[in-house]
Amino acid sequence: MAQPGPSSPRAPHESSDGHQGDPWHAFGYLVAGVLVYGLVGWGLDRWLGTSFLVVVGILLGAVLGLYMTWARFNRPPADET
Repeated sequence: MAQPGPSSPRAPHESSDGHQGDPWHAFGYLVAGVLVYGLVGWGLDRWLGTSFLVVVGILLGAVLGLYMTWARFNRPPADET
């Protein structure tokens, strides 16, 4: 009679190196960055009477969202120093 193999102590959604690859984190960083910096640019446009700062804010928010996503998912594992 065959014995069942040892069960893995890790949850099935975790990768072997401990990083959790939840795509909603990346989506949240991108959307939040675009919304927050776009709103800041829109507010500055209204205050200063210009019309280009909302575009600069949206682009800056997208770039910062991509950087935050890259920084989160490229963190070295905790046991590696």
